[in-house]
Formats: sequence, structure tokens, C-alpha cells
Amino acid sequence: MNILYSCLSQSWGGMELFALTALKQLQNRGHDVELICYKDSRIHKEAISMVIQTHPFRFSSYFHPLQVRKLKRILKRGEYDLIHTQFSKDLFLIIPAVKLARLNIPVFLTKQVGSYIVKKDFIHKWIYKRLTCAFAISEVIRKNLLDTCPLDISKIRLLHNGVDTAKFNPHMSDREKVRNEYNIGADDLVMGMLARFSPGKGHEEFLEAARELCGKYKHVKFMIVGEASRGEDEYADHIKKMANDYISGNVIFTGFRKDTPDILHAMDIFVFPSHSEAFGIALIEAMAMERASVASRTDGILDIAIDGETSLLFEKGNAVDLKEKLETLIENRELREKMGKAARKRTIENFEIELLSQRVIDFYKEYLNK
Repeated sequence: MNILYSCLSQSWGGMELFALTALKQLQNRGHDVELICYKDSRIHKEAISMVIQTHPFRFSSYFHPLQVRKLKRILKRGEYDLIHTQFSKDLFLIIPAVKLARLNIPVFLTKQVGSYIVKKDFIHKWIYKRLTCAFAISEVIRKNLLDTCPLDISKIRLLHNGVDTAKFNPHMSDREKVRNEYNIGADDLVMGMLARFSPGKGHEEFLEAARELCGKYKHVKFMIVGEASRGEDEYADHIKKMANDYISGNVIFTGFRKDTPDILHAMDIFVFPSHSEAFGIALIEAMAMERASVASRTDGILDIAIDGETSLLFEKGNAVDLKEKLETLIENRELREKMGKAARKRTIENFEIELLSQRVIDFYKEYLNK
């Protein structure tokens, strides 16, 4: 198949990373893929480094006639079998261009982020009527699509995001490399979180819990992995100041890392304190690495983690509850190991990228055959 993918986001996080993962999976299966992306964005640069053909745009407003005409020309030349976007805003570029080009081509949307705005006005009805199918990455996103978008339930399919469990494999990564890099001792216990610096990711609760744990457990260290995306530098500075005030010298800020499996393997407990998460790629990556986790009991996390089996769930935003759950895992190594093995097993059975990639291709073929 000849597939045109789209992700015109200027940020850099789970959605953008997964878009590239999905593209690579399609490439590996022999499909031709090209990417519409925002010019000079992080996803644009990463796609070039991965030798993915890109079509850069500067599409920032919902209506941009010149950019629509540019895409129309690309569509006319490309002879694509289908279009798939990971960013719902892109539909305001894609649908007008498809209509202008008079193409009867399937258009798919993966809904990665929920919306709090009801979009059932005339313009949205016109846009979504042309949509072939929307993939919801979790049950909460499926409900959100029905509540906010002019879509019939027959046009919505549940399709979780996935992880490459061959890459995220504790038996194939180097735990000591990262621990040595940051002078972490053999007897030290590391708990960490992986998220971009953005309000609502739970950095504050993590640090509040860490402050309480520091006084009791001298062998515990804390790791925060990630960087600020566009417009988030001020928040990142706030979190780093908070860490300095609360647990100075006992928290490691790694910045953005490409060696995610090694980073996760260096941890003993993974913390996922997000307030509102459509799904949670970092959580399934940690689970694939056999890490026991403590995660918020909310939204798409409930599709992933099983309380008491793969993870301990806590009340979102509640640093005291988070601290108590972390303390349970600190004091029980056997429980950590048992949860870690259950977590990897669940990930392989439900979130393996090879399985989910085949499922999306089967969906493509189903609609193309129609």
C-alpha cells in the first residue's frame, strides 16, 4: 500500500513518537509511507533521520487555503491508497484537500488526545462526515469521540497504541550503563518517571512524595526523564527549582534520552502520576521492561494497568496516597519482581506493536475492499 501519514504537531511527546513508530512498522512490512509534518518541528527532523519521505507544511490555523492547495497537488501526484492522521486538527487540512482533488480515498484518524469541547457544528459535521474511520486508543477516548464529535459509533474502532517488546526487553538492555553514568550504587533503589515537562503530568506529586520518602529511606534515589516541549520551559524551571528545594542532590534529571530501554531498566520502580492520560506509552514501555509501577487511577491508564497485579494505582493528584503506594513497593522486593513479570506478560499479550500493526493493516484492507 501507498500510505500518506500526517502529524502536524509542533510538540514532542507520546503522540509524535508513536506516529514515527507506526510509520516504521508500516515501512518494515513493505508499505510505502510518506509523512505530512510541521516544517522544522522535532517530528520533521526525526523523520528525516529515519529516511522517511516528508512533506513539510506550516499549517497553524484551521483554515489555510494556500496550504490546502499545496496538499491537493501532493495528493494528485502521489496516488495514495489511504491517508492516516494522528492529529485531529490535521483533518482541517486533509479533508478540504481531498474534496478539492475529488478523490475517493479512505481517511483514517487515530484520536490520541481527548477534547473538552463539543464539536458538532456545521463545519465539524462537514469534516467528520468524510472521515472513513476513527481509531480510539482507549475506552475513555472512544467515549470522548462519541460525546464531542459528530461520529456514529459504527465509525469508531478501539485500537490501542503499542510497544516493541523485542526492543523493550530487560534481557537485551544494559541496566548498569545508566546506573554507572549517574553514580548509582548497587544497593540504591531508583524510582523514576518519564514524561515531558508539562502541567498535569504529575511532577509535583512525585516530588512531594519523594520529599517524604527521602527522610526514611536513605538508599532511594529519584530520576526524572524528559525535556520541555514548545512553550514549556517555564514549567520545567519550576519543577527543577521544586526538586532543589525538596530533595536537593537526590534527584537526577536526565533530559531527553533515546536509550529508553536502558533508562527504564536502570529504575526499580516506575512512577506514572499523570492527571489525565489518553493512554500512556511510557507506562507500557516500563511494563515491557518488567518494571513494577505506581500509576494514577484514571482515564486510559485503566486500559493498561491492573491494580494489584501489574501496578499499584493511587488517587490522581494525591501525593500522600502516591507516597504510601511507593512505600509498599520499596519495602517488598518480591512484590516488585512479581508485578514486573506480570506487567511484561500483559504487555506482550495486549500491547505488542507487531500485533497492533497487523490489526491496523487489517482495518485498512477491510475499508479498501469496501
